[in-house]
Amino acid sequence: MYAFAAFGTGFFARPLGGVVIGHFGDRIGRRKMLILTLITMGVATLGVGLLPTYDQIGLLAPALLVLLRLVQGFAAGGEWGGAALFGMENAPANRRGLWGSFTSAGIGLGTLLGTGVFALVSIGFDGDLGGFAWRIPFLLGGLLVVIGLLARLSMPEEEPAPAAADGTTAPKVPLVEAVRRRPRAVLLGLGVSYGYNTIAYIGFTFFLSYLTGIGYGATESLLGQLAYSAVLFGSAPAFALLSDRIGRRPTMTIGGLATIAFLFVYFPMVGTLDVTLAVLAFAVTGLLTGITQGPIPAFLGEQFPARVRYSGMSVSYQFGAALGGGTASFVATGLLILGDHDPTAVAVYGAFAMVVLVACSLGLQETAFRSTRRIDQG
Repeated sequence: MYAFAAFGTGFFARPLGGVVIGHFGDRIGRRKMLILTLITMGVATLGVGLLPTYDQIGLLAPALLVLLRLVQGFAAGGEWGGAALFGMENAPANRRGLWGSFTSAGIGLGTLLGTGVFALVSIGFDGDLGGFAWRIPFLLGGLLVVIGLLARLSMPEEEPAPAAADGTTAPKVPLVEAVRRRPRAVLLGLGVSYGYNTIAYIGFTFFLSYLTGIGYGATESLLGQLAYSAVLFGSAPAFALLSDRIGRRPTMTIGGLATIAFLFVYFPMVGTLDVTLAVLAFAVTGLLTGITQGPIPAFLGEQFPARVRYSGMSVSYQFGAALGGGTASFVATGLLILGDHDPTAVAVYGAFAMVVLVACSLGLQETAFRSTRRIDQG
C-alpha cells in the first residue's frame, strides 16, 4: 500500500498540468506545449535514474523521488490532451476516433517496451534490480526525449491562437469559458475518465501485485504484463475505429458492461494458478481496457469547440485520472486486506467504476457523426 501511495502521488499533479498546459495550448498552440511537456517528462525521468541513494543524502532521497513524480505527473497532465488533439484535429472527417487513439495505442506500446527493458535488465543482472540495475530503464527513458523531440520539432507550425470554425480565437482564459459553456461536458467527462482510469490501473498495477501475492513467480508476472500490453496496443485503435462507425456511446457502453462481467471471472481464472489461464486473463483485460481507452480522446475532445478544447478535455480527463488512477491500486489493496484476501470487494469496486463510466458516457453528446465545423459552432 505504501508503494501504491507513492506511485499515486504523480497523479495529483496531473490536473495542474492539464490546467496550465491546456491554457497555453489553447492560447499559443498545441505544438509548443507538446515540446515543453516532452522535455519536462524526459528531464524528470532522467532525474529519477540519477537520484542519490538514502545512504548518501538520507530523507532527501525519497523527498526528491516524490518531487520528480510530481513533475512527471504535471507533464503527463499537459501531454495527454495535446497528443490526442494533434491526432484528432488532423484526422479525416470519419476517422477522428482512430487518429485520436494513437495516443492510447502509444500507452500500450510504451508499456510493452518498458516491460521489455525491465525484463532484459533483470535477466542481465540475474534478477537483482538493486544497486545500479534499476536505474538503467529510467536513464534510457530520459534519453528517449531526444527522439521524441526530433519528431515534435517536425510537426507543422500553428497560428498563435487556434481559430474556431466561426472565426473566433481562444479567449483569455479558455478553461473559464469551457466550464461556463460546457459544465455538463466537463463533469461527465470527469466521470468517464474516473471510470476508465480506475479500471486501467486495477488492471495493470493491482492485478500484477495480486498475481505475485497468490503465488505466481516473476516470469509468470512478466508474461501477464506482456500479454496485457500487446493486446492493448492493438485493441485501442481497433475499437476507436469501431466508434467511428457505430458511435462513441455504444462502444463505451459495450466496453463498460463487458468489463463488469469479466471482473468476476478474472479472479477465479488466476486463482487456479495455471499460467496459461493467467496469461489469457491478462490478455482479455488488455482487450477490454482498449475498448474504452481507444475512443476516449476523440469522445472527450469532441465535447468542446477548438478554441477551448485543450483546456476543457485536459481538465476533465486529468481530474478523473487523479481521482481514479491515482487511488485505484491503493484502494483495491486496502479492500483486499479488509476482506481477508477475498477479491470480491475489489471486483465490486471495479464494477462501480464501470457503472460510472457507462452512465457518464450515455450522458455525453454523441459526436462521432458530427462535422468538425458543427462541433466548433455548437
